[in-house]
Amino acid sequence: MLKDAILYIIRLLVGGLFIFSGLIKVNDPVGTAIKLEEYFDVFSYDIAGFFTVFKPWALEIGVVMVVAEVVLGIMLILGHKLKFTVWALGLMILFFTFLTFYSAYFNKVTDCGCFGDAIKLTTWESFYKDIVLLVMIGILFVFRNQLKSNTQTWAAWSVRISLVLSLALAITAIRNLPFIDFRAYKEGVNIPTNMQPSAPLEYSYIMTKNGEEYIFDQYPTEGDYEFVDMKLKNEDALPKISDFAVWNDEGDFTEEILNGKKAVILVTNLSKINTDYLEEFDQIIAGLTASDIEVVFVAASSQQEISSFLNARNWNLIGYQADATVVKTIMRSNPGLMLLNEGTVLKKYHFRNTPSPETIKSFYK
Repeated sequence: MLKDAILYIIRLLVGGLFIFSGLIKVNDPVGTAIKLEEYFDVFSYDIAGFFTVFKPWALEIGVVMVVAEVVLGIMLILGHKLKFTVWALGLMILFFTFLTFYSAYFNKVTDCGCFGDAIKLTTWESFYKDIVLLVMIGILFVFRNQLKSNTQTWAAWSVRISLVLSLALAITAIRNLPFIDFRAYKEGVNIPTNMQPSAPLEYSYIMTKNGEEYIFDQYPTEGDYEFVDMKLKNEDALPKISDFAVWNDEGDFTEEILNGKKAVILVTNLSKINTDYLEEFDQIIAGLTASDIEVVFVAASSQQEISSFLNARNWNLIGYQADATVVKTIMRSNPGLMLLNEGTVLKKYHFRNTPSPETIKSFYK
């Protein structure tokens, strides 16, 4: 009786965590794909070159993974096909544990993306979390032959419905933008504010003297102390945005883009830009020409590529370069549109939902 109760509690904990983790990533499959691309790049360099084969399929692989997390979590809680579910979860957690250990030990991918952008864990925290899950799933695996599956029709249909709904949500998020934006550039955020610490940064100073170690809250100005290290005490106060910058051959224009009214066309990769909806951007540029809203173009590409693209489209815009990771963090669409007012993000649009010039102007009234 006690054993059955413990096994059921473990099923609830493991299943609930997988559902929670999966739903967060179903909300943003493109973010999961970006993280997988990072792993494939690292593995192709450190382990074997064939990992580059998977990179073009990162989005499809990511969708399968996140939907599987949700569905397997539901199957575990409902008790549907428990032997298969435990086997599948066991293989999945072994894979996740390898990823998080590799990230933590070799300091390669510093954010595993276990909970998307909603909850940030350090690499070692992610690894320890996976170890706990591995132990719990290991217990279920040991007793897998004693677990009684739920063979009722409603359980099977619940699993099927969860599969369809999860897949539908993932596809919708891909074809639009995430339903909930957990990133530092979400709508309503003031980018310049997020580039500053939320509170004065506090440090502790580790010093030695005569072979003994001392820790000070202020750097000692007296005494014959030897500096060893300094540690940040309030990491939560660090700027949420630390790498936002735009530039071109004439210099850095980060401050300029964060002043005034800006409609920013963002491109993560010019060679992969979706060209089917560029006519809508033509209309935006033409419709805002006589307004006080400046349209600017930002791409993670070379200045030559940017200039060539702008000339080919006959877009009389200022073109800026930006870091690819930053652009991908801001916008899950290629191209996409971000409306800024004095550095505050008013609205973001996927290229499939490109607004009219009149709609854009309405945000600045």
